[in-house]
Amino acid sequence: MLEVNDSIINLNKQEIADNLLYYNYNIKHLLSLIKMKISEDDIKYVSAYRSFEGEVFENFMYEKLLVYANNNKYIEKFILKGPHQNRKYNHNNTLSISEQSQIVYRTKTREISEFDAMMFTKNDLYFVEITLVKSVAKLKKRLRKKQALLEIIFPNYNIKALIILNEGVVGVKQLPKYCTVWITKPFSAKDVLEYLRSKQKALKKPKQIFTNKKFIEACELRIFPFKYYNILSWITGSLRLKNQDVIDVEFLASPIVQRYHNLYSKFYIGYMSGKEFCSIYDYDIDDKQDVVVAIEKKHTGVMVLTYYIQYSRKKLEYLFFDKNDVMQVEKKDPYGITTTEVYHIARMMDKRYVLTVGEIQRVQSMLSSIILAT
Repeated sequence: MLEVNDSIINLNKQEIADNLLYYNYNIKHLLSLIKMKISEDDIKYVSAYRSFEGEVFENFMYEKLLVYANNNKYIEKFILKGPHQNRKYNHNNTLSISEQSQIVYRTKTREISEFDAMMFTKNDLYFVEITLVKSVAKLKKRLRKKQALLEIIFPNYNIKALIILNEGVVGVKQLPKYCTVWITKPFSAKDVLEYLRSKQKALKKPKQIFTNKKFIEACELRIFPFKYYNILSWITGSLRLKNQDVIDVEFLASPIVQRYHNLYSKFYIGYMSGKEFCSIYDYDIDDKQDVVVAIEKKHTGVMVLTYYIQYSRKKLEYLFFDKNDVMQVEKKDPYGITTTEVYHIARMMDKRYVLTVGEIQRVQSMLSSIILAT
């Protein structure tokens, strides 16, 4: 288990030189607000500054982790990023460094997960989340997806998380047992902002470089092969293989498939005609418009049916039900992973995947029984 030290808790800046100033910061919008003399209490300024401050905090803690890893004999590998890594590349189906100098896993043209830092001991792989959020409520789902991905591509390691937060955060006790949590003193990025705003910037100290062999490029890692869309297609087909029922519940509930469910969050099982869909739900769509049906796994572990309507290659609507069982409609990012997934799955589904109202109701009943059994 990783133990936090006083230098990290107290945000000691001395041991990281001026390394923070060697990162690229996207502050064009923030600087424009300052130039317009927008009040610091204005919601636009607060939002822009918080985004910047979160970015600086991530970089600050990454620099502290470099020092920590350099001095920790149990850490055997630490992945370089930002101004420390030498090769920027975007390879598919592997870990790589993005154009924003982040550690990411990509499939085709889409990023599946991003990691603030990553380090290995003999038996454990720690992925790191560094954030200034006031509540960890939204963090839990993100953690589950990242853990599932790493369990798949690094099957020989115990996957754990190191979460670095600021004083005042709530909900820490709700985090999973595989999480180690470090909480620091309150952080401020005002000194970095003042430096970036200055027209006559003071000379930076030379960048502190680490030469220990444990510091490696992402491309040096060897991962277990994982083809994102191939696996998704296999699961879709396998769920519908058995003829005696709508879906194969035993297959769905199996540990390996549930691990994939944590990663994908939804499995696609078929499609309905617009006419069938409108016979059970009050929604205005063309009778001949296909509605793709998915089993979505919530962060609580509950599995529910959700629906996707793809009007064109880049136009996708996501239909789901809130806690009051009221239908909500959300337009998905035209360049996001879900839009690409639905397009891919819809192309592989033939008439065998058509679902009737009765079959939808049967699946809902089956999902309820799985929840009751867990």
